[in-house]
Amino acid sequence: MIIMRPLRITLLLCGALAGLSAGAQIGPFPPTDWPTTRQADKTVHYYVTGGLLAPPSETWTPDLQVLTGGDQPTGDISIGGFPGLKALGNYLNVADVAFTEWADDEVIDILVQAYGDAALFNSAGEPRNFTFLTGVLPDLAFPVGGQVAVEARNRKWNWILFRIPNGFRPDGTRFVGSVPEGAVAPAGGVNGGTIRFEAVQNLIVRAIAFGPQGAFGEPEAINVFSPADSCDPEPDTNLVGINVNTSSTNHLVVLNDGDQTVTVEPNVGPANDKRTAVRANGTGNYLNFGITDNYLGLSCNDPRTVKVCVEFYDDPAFAGAEVRFGPEAYATDDQGGIGFYPGDQRQLLAGSGAWIKRSWVVPAVSLKGINTGTLTGGPRFVSENGQVFVSRVDIAVFRVGNHPLAGQDPLADCFTDPNICTDAYGSFAELDLHQNIRNGLDLGSSGGDQVMVEGEAGPASDKRNGIRPARDEGPNFPNFQHNYLNFAITDEALGPTSQPNANLAICVTYYDDPALAGARFKPEVYQSDRNGVTGIVGTPDSFNVILEGTDQWREAYWEIPDMKFLGVNQGPQAAARFFVSDKVFFSRIRYAVIRPCGPHAGENALAACKPVVVPALSAAINTEGQLEIRWPAGLDYILESVPALTGTWQPVSVAPVTEGDQSVVRLTPTADSYYRLRQP
Repeated sequence: MIIMRPLRITLLLCGALAGLSAGAQIGPFPPTDWPTTRQADKTVHYYVTGGLLAPPSETWTPDLQVLTGGDQPTGDISIGGFPGLKALGNYLNVADVAFTEWADDEVIDILVQAYGDAALFNSAGEPRNFTFLTGVLPDLAFPVGGQVAVEARNRKWNWILFRIPNGFRPDGTRFVGSVPEGAVAPAGGVNGGTIRFEAVQNLIVRAIAFGPQGAFGEPEAINVFSPADSCDPEPDTNLVGINVNTSSTNHLVVLNDGDQTVTVEPNVGPANDKRTAVRANGTGNYLNFGITDNYLGLSCNDPRTVKVCVEFYDDPAFAGAEVRFGPEAYATDDQGGIGFYPGDQRQLLAGSGAWIKRSWVVPAVSLKGINTGTLTGGPRFVSENGQVFVSRVDIAVFRVGNHPLAGQDPLADCFTDPNICTDAYGSFAELDLHQNIRNGLDLGSSGGDQVMVEGEAGPASDKRNGIRPARDEGPNFPNFQHNYLNFAITDEALGPTSQPNANLAICVTYYDDPALAGARFKPEVYQSDRNGVTGIVGTPDSFNVILEGTDQWREAYWEIPDMKFLGVNQGPQAAARFFVSDKVFFSRIRYAVIRPCGPHAGENALAACKPVVVPALSAAINTEGQLEIRWPAGLDYILESVPALTGTWQPVSVAPVTEGDQSVVRLTPTADSYYRLRQP
């Protein structure tokens, strides 16, 4: 695909545009109408948010629908001066009620009006292949529709044309436009759709259209983009805050105007923790904060994920009153676009009579703010059915890319669910098929591409009941192997799905079958919240456990630090789906959540399953005559010494320093001293 930049058009006319007819128009085209390269006499099926683009002829019909829910959720958004639709998950699934129209088309063109932000590119901000899913199980195709040039990251609405082949199934029918015999697919594709956009989390679209090749023009003419407006770079900052109780501020102030007036009162809270705090006035109950000095950046900077940490009073008067508190709205761009935070994710106050500290993570927030006047801002807060007192607010921006603060969370100790720091949620679940133990964990659904087989396995002296993937014994083989095992978390044994990412330990008891030596398995994919957006992620190859063929039952252990219990192809709750390369039996599966705070912080119910790391300890006299003791860094060990082996070991008083991948202690040598590492 040839992509041209507007400033270079005159240099490319003789080459890249040679295939275009004389007088053909070249983008960028305005978002207020279909590209002028369109062919009105072609059959086109389209979807437009708000219905604000009129069809150019009767052959253009609004037959497309963007599906939502399940693993393909979407949300409404206002940005760039128009309403749009945002992909909140990995997929954007488009259903065509008249999908049979494409049964004879060798190529399908997909025209999209998309907002020019980071969602169009890979994590490094570079062009990537846009992949689409067509077909019905078990015959699927993943055609690539093209790439988008980096010039499209312009914070404007852009017309983009993708082009995909519509190939044939083994039965001679095309992937798009027909349904194979025996399949159930109302719109001719997967999950109720016709053509699914793959791996497009956060993509914002306003219009989508399907047509035959050339119906909208050529990619070279359409995929040309206006330059971004100039804006100063983001500053080397990421945190502002205000402590109302101590009257201290870090570039954050309480706003008190319009529909967001406030009252500041002393002596708020329980008898043992009185504070000065602020609450909203009036019927609007809005509480808003302005950032001074553009300290976190300008309104024109790219929207970023914002984390807000708030300390607020759960007044006893709120008991049973359905009082909710949390973010209400936020700016999506510097042109007046507004996004609304889901109301069901606000805090429901119970009237505990205590101060609550919790956070909310809001993706793609523009510092334009809501009603902040000349100041910048983050999300605006609302109190529903009551006026909630707030004593402290902190706002952090998650920086990305090459920014010096990229990847940092300055509010890491402020959690989206304070209950994870209490005994409110369980931390252990177990499925033991041999002992018939189902304690918060059970077999997942067996079907689709994860057909599972129960049976007996193990050495002659230790036969146990277990579960394995069907592999070549499942339906639709050899179209695809059944290489997956999945397990359901029952009765919210590890807490609700709404809790933040959990640090999950996993222990699996498996049969190390001599006949399967070299086979491998691992927890392969799971869901995780990354910067306020939940999606499917994969584990590294280093997670693979390789069978050695010892003819024994063995244990495998992993820790996954950012697990959401949404599951992959499994509900109502699940952790990771396992990939298993052969018919390896699992007999026992255990999960343990390692809580980051509270009375059980750091406790791991599966610590005994964790492999023992035996560090290498070395000692030598260095060039300065010191005794230099070294061992691998990052291990939880204490260096101890004793003058005689019959004495009492004591910790060495000199603290280790980290040098590269080594922990190092340097001591003055003494006669007849012994040293060891002890794991607490």
